[in-house]
Parts: sequence; structure tokens; C-alpha cells
Amino acid sequence: MNLPTPAIVPQSAVRRLPRWALLLLCLAYIVPGFIGRGPWRGDDMTAFGYMLELAQGHTPWLAPVLGNLAPDTDGLLPYWMGAWALQMAPAAMAPELAARMPFIALLVLTLWATWYGVYYLALSPRAQPVAFAFGGEAQPHDYARAMADGGLLALLACLGLAQPSHEATSYLTQLSCTTLVFFALAALPYRAVVPWMALFVGLLGLVLSGAPALALLYSLGGAVFCWWGTQTQTSDTFSPLHMRHAGLGLVLAGAAAALLAWQLDLWRWRIVWHYASAHDGVNFGRLLLWFTWPAWPLALWTLWRWRKHITSRQVHRHLLLPLWFTLVAIGAALSTQPSDRALLLGLPALATLAAFALPTLSRSVAALIDWFTLLFFSVSAIAIWVIWLATQTGIPAKPAANVAKLAPGFMASFSGFTLALALAASIAWCALVAWRTGRHRAAIWKSLVLPAAGATLGWFLLMTLWLPMLDYARSDAPQVRSITAVIGHPPCVLVDGLNRSQIAALQYHGALHLQTTPGNAECSWLLTPGNTPMPVAVRHLQGQDWTLQTQLARPTDKTDFIALYRRSSPVTAP
Repeated sequence: MNLPTPAIVPQSAVRRLPRWALLLLCLAYIVPGFIGRGPWRGDDMTAFGYMLELAQGHTPWLAPVLGNLAPDTDGLLPYWMGAWALQMAPAAMAPELAARMPFIALLVLTLWATWYGVYYLALSPRAQPVAFAFGGEAQPHDYARAMADGGLLALLACLGLAQPSHEATSYLTQLSCTTLVFFALAALPYRAVVPWMALFVGLLGLVLSGAPALALLYSLGGAVFCWWGTQTQTSDTFSPLHMRHAGLGLVLAGAAAALLAWQLDLWRWRIVWHYASAHDGVNFGRLLLWFTWPAWPLALWTLWRWRKHITSRQVHRHLLLPLWFTLVAIGAALSTQPSDRALLLGLPALATLAAFALPTLSRSVAALIDWFTLLFFSVSAIAIWVIWLATQTGIPAKPAANVAKLAPGFMASFSGFTLALALAASIAWCALVAWRTGRHRAAIWKSLVLPAAGATLGWFLLMTLWLPMLDYARSDAPQVRSITAVIGHPPCVLVDGLNRSQIAALQYHGALHLQTTPGNAECSWLLTPGNTPMPVAVRHLQGQDWTLQTQLARPTDKTDFIALYRRSSPVTAP
């Protein structure tokens, strides 16, 4: 028996969201964060360091090292893409921008695959709204297009998407490949070739970027839904024979991905339970709340309003498929580290679930979302402007003093072009608020316009007005400049105990020739973590007398410093 759908949508509610507006919104979200900034410390700097080493031919392509350290991830595909981009880029292009070009394409691909994934799921007969007695209900393709617009807006609104999606790391590669697989499974009943191509590329990319377990789980989950659907004799089975063949193909694809990972020795047991105490559980709950906001409350509303459909014996692909991808991401976040990067992979599916809440929202709930979003992002934008004004003029005095305290040594700079962009974005936000409170009140995607635009505005202002300040705070460049001011540019520098990000920063920002093996007479300087005792740091440097010269901290983190030792006696023969 077919259950009645809770979606009641007239044709007037699925009016088209202007393509130019949607494309402009995506452009305003994608470009800032990729262009104009240096590599930030951590994963971003580490990945860039490996890409440079590969592009310059300093390390093997199949076994790259950075300062004698192998990558902490098994997937090398992101490093290869960045290195290829560096080799093909024109000489005038900044190396960090050149390395990010493939990752800009990956974020574009993520947004594209999310839109089409929601579109094909919304085409499912069981996802369609109630048919009216005298007609006038939303037509299937118009409804699917409006729902896809809502799904994409929900993804752009997620607070946790902004920074990880603009870093040239394996996490963005995994996100894009996961979304490709999601699109492939959603489109399988409707398209013959494109879904299988997307599935092949997505599974291969997941394996080569260090997530073979996810590739296997996604493909096997899709196969289960295909076979389960053949057992229900309704119009939503999309030809039982076709779906059985699709299920078999998914099993074979998953097996091929697993075999490839085994052949490349990419299987690793990385499951570690990090939430043994109540405090850890609270921290994970907070991560879920802010990282997936505002998609999670809408997704929960979807699960509640469609609960009878989820628990029925019939397969409702528009609910079960995104739910499966979301649960896999949450499971990965609970059992691996870092949790936020694992949770990132579930955002497209969670945004899909959020989209299917739109046909069931009451007018009062939609108004509540609009007012909360309007206040939250307007206040956030005003705060960003006030702090930027304080760094430029010293007025208001308190924010200026706070910036000087948190980022000592930071010198504000002024850019008329940046100011013009930020003003244009702020004016566009005001115009959008006026538009939202005026016309197009019946559009089904209306409740997600302000959240998506507000998140984009906040990210845009941060990556324009605050970019010099964020670059100063998040980059290793200030610390490296302090180091080179002391040691200059000697023929070589010995390092011991530094992490991958620090080594990459010293090589790129300081143009230093680093060595990890003692014995070179030209290495008169030694750099170690500041919290490492001297005897431990250099216990293997027998016959050498090292004197501590100074310890230099990062300007924005006084607990993160590097100790500089100078050799005062020559190297002795063993």
C-alpha cells in the first residue's frame, strides 16, 4: 500500500530560482578562500609542502616524503593533483594558487553533483507531492528542480562547509568523490551512462584519496536499496530487472574498489573510539550542532514528517539514500580523527534531507527561520565590519585593542578593491532581505535563501576584509620570518622533532634547505620544538656542542614556539 505523502505543493510554489542569482551566489562562495591567501598552518600547509616536493622532483611520486616524513594519509591523489597543477601552471602564477586550481574544480563538482543528486531523488514517484483533486499540484520536473535548488542552498548554508572546502587537502577530494557517488546512486534509475561514469570516478577517487572503506560502504548500501526496491510491486521500483542489474553492478564496483585498495596496500585499521567520557560526548554533540547548522534541524523535521515512509517495507530512495550517507559520515566522525573532517562528507546528504523538509514547513516555521537567519547573519556582518574598521582607524578603541592583543605585530593594510567587494556583498545582502520580505513568498526554496546567502556573506567578508588578519594569525609565515631574521639563509639547517606543517612552512616561506640526518658540517643551526628538552632533541648528535640561541613563538600562539640552537663545536668523526 502506498502511504500518503506529507508534501503538499502547488505549481505556484515551484517557480524557478533565477539561474544568474544561483550561479552568482555559488561564485561568491567558491572564489573567496582559494584566491589571495597563503597556505594556512596544519593540513593546508602540509599538503602544499608535499605538492611542492613532488612538482620539483625532490621525492618519488609513489612514496613522497617531506623532511624524511611520509604523509599521514594513505591517499596520494590530492598531492598528485596539486603537483600536476604546479607543473602545468604559468610561471607568473603564485604556487599556492596554482596548487589550488584542481580543488576549485572539486568544489564546483561537489555543488553540481549535490544539485543533480537532489533533483533525481525528487523525481522519484514516492517523493512527489499530493495530487490535487482538480489539478494544480506541482509538476514532477518543476518540483524536482525547486527541491534541487533548496538542497544546494541548504549545503551552502552549512557552517562547517566553508573552511574545509577551501583547503587543498584530501578531505575536499573525499567530499567531492562522495558527492559524485551520491549523485550516481540517485540518478541510476534515470540515466544509462553518466551515473556509472560518476560512480567509477567517485569510487576510484575515494580509494586513491585514502577512504576505501567509505567507497565499499557506499556501493554496498546502494546495492541493498536497489535489490530491496525490486521486492515492492509499485511504480517506484523503476523496472525490477534494471534495478537488479544495477545492484549487481554496484556490488562488483565495490568489490573492484576494495581489490584496488588491497593491491595498493591502502587498507588501514584507523578506528579509534575517542568518546569514552561524557565530556567527550558533549563536545561531539556541540560539533554536530554548529558544523551542520542549519541543515540538521530541517533534516530531523524531514525524518519526523516522513517517519511512516522510512519505517515502511517500501523503499523511499529520496529518504533512505541520503540517510545512509549521513549515518556513514556520523559513524566515521565518531570512530576516526579529525571528527569534523569526517563529518564534512555527510553534508551533501544532510542538505538533501533538509530539502525534503521544505514541502512540509508551516508558514510560521518558515518565518521563524527567516527572522533568526536575518538577525544572526546581519549581526555577524556588522561585527566583521566594526572590527575591520577598528583595525584601520583605531575606532572603536576596544576592538582595536583586542586585535592588538590577540595578533601582536599585525600591521593593517588598506585595499580599495577589497573594500568595494565587501560593500557590494553587503548591499546585495540588504537587497536580498528586501526581496525576501516582498515578492516570491510562495516559492518552496524561500526558507533557505537567507541562510545560504547569509553564510556566503559571512565567508565573503571574512575572506576580504579580514583576510590580512587571518593570514597573519593562521599562517606560519610570521614565525618563519622571525627565524630567518636570526639564522639568515645558511647552506643547510638541521631539524629534529618538527611536524610536517612546520617543515613545509620553513621550506616554502623561509626558502631553507632542511636536513633531518646529522653529520653535515655545513649545518650550523638546529631547529627543534620549543617544548622538547635539549638532551632528548639532540641525543643522537654525539660529539657536538649545541647552544640555545633563542626561542621564537608564533605571534598569535605563545605556546607554539621553535627553539634555535647553534653549533659551537665541529662535527667529530664517528
